[in-house]
Parts: sequence; structure tokens; C-alpha cells
Amino acid sequence: MPFPTRLIAAVALPLALATLGGCAQPFKANVSRFQALPVPEGQSFAIVPVDPRNEGGLEFRQYAQQVSQRLAAYGYRPVEGGDKPQLVVQLDYGIDHGVQKTVSRGGGGFGPYGGGFGPGFGPYGRRWGYGSAFYYGWDPLWYDPFFDNRIDTYTVYTSYVNLTIERSVDKQHLFEGKAKARSLDDALTKLVPNLIEALFTNFPGQSGEEVRITIAPDKK
Repeated sequence: MPFPTRLIAAVALPLALATLGGCAQPFKANVSRFQALPVPEGQSFAIVPVDPRNEGGLEFRQYAQQVSQRLAAYGYRPVEGGDKPQLVVQLDYGIDHGVQKTVSRGGGGFGPYGGGFGPGFGPYGRRWGYGSAFYYGWDPLWYDPFFDNRIDTYTVYTSYVNLTIERSVDKQHLFEGKAKARSLDDALTKLVPNLIEALFTNFPGQSGEEVRITIAPDKK
């Protein structure tokens, strides 16, 4: 006698979660850029915080070093000693307090079209309580494909990195870039490096563009 369809689905989803739980999810960020940068010819730069509270902070220094390495890779150079930089790089980053979401997972279907897993396994997807926010699984950022009768509550955070480059001589902006991402994790030490990498992907980019950048997870 064949198993009922709902029973098969009930068994399949936990197995899928167990299988996908070990697969790191790519980091995805929305990036917008405006730029009028000159051709890099070794122009010197200094990185300063937008928020004065980050002045001299160890955390800011770590993120600034990551930005500095990327600018140097494109042909600019960190200012030395007490020299005045040709470019001033303003760096800002942060995360909001999160928005609480509640999803009622009542019966009546499996997946958005009544069958299969569907695209419910997506960005940052996971079932609440299972693994990292950057792993495959149930996706509370979009919807839940399962058919049980539980109610799940979770928090979605929005993080960002803003970067402005200006000429020191006249304060003229040469680059304005923003990267932001949603996640179930509020750890800036994980999020900011990924946002910086997204911002510098295909740097400086087309002026006025807004793109979706996907960064592959680190290989273990």
C-alpha cells in the first residue's frame, strides 16, 4: 500500500534540511555606485570614519584595513607619515535593530504550488533553530514551504556599508557606494567584510548602477 503524499512530504523535508544544513549559503548584497574616479596612478588616500565614535577604534581599524587593501589592489596607495592624502575615503557601517516577523504555518499544501520544495530554500534560508543564517533550509525571509501548524517568530536584520571617496583639495565627491544585505544574523564581524567585498566587486562599477552581488561562501 503506497504511503500517503502528506506523510512522504513530512518525512522528506527533515531529510532535506539535514542534507542541506551542511551547505554554506552564498552571501548576497544589493550594491549601488556613483563614480567619477580618475584613472588610478598611485594617488594617496586616507580612510576616516563617518561616525566620530569610531575614531581610533580597533573594530573600525580592521574594516578600514580591508578597504585599504582593496584600494591598493586597484592602484591607489595609503598615505604615508604626516603627508596630506590626495583622496579622503569616508567609511560608515552598521546594522538596524531588526524587524520581528511572525509566520503562521498552517496546513494546506507543500510549497507555493502545493508540491515539492519550491524556491522556499533561498537566501539565508533556515528553519528557526537550525544552523547558521547563511545556510540552506527553510527561508523565513520569504515564506515557509511546509504544511505544519506551528507559528515561528524570527528577526530580520539589515546591515550596510557606505563608502565615499572625495578629493581632499576641494571636497569633490569622486565615488559614492552603498552595499546592504538582509540576514538573520546581526554579527557585524561577519557581515561587514562581506559587504566590503561586495562593494569592491567589479570596482568602481558603472555610475548609477544598482546590482545584486553574490559572494561564494568560504571553502572549509
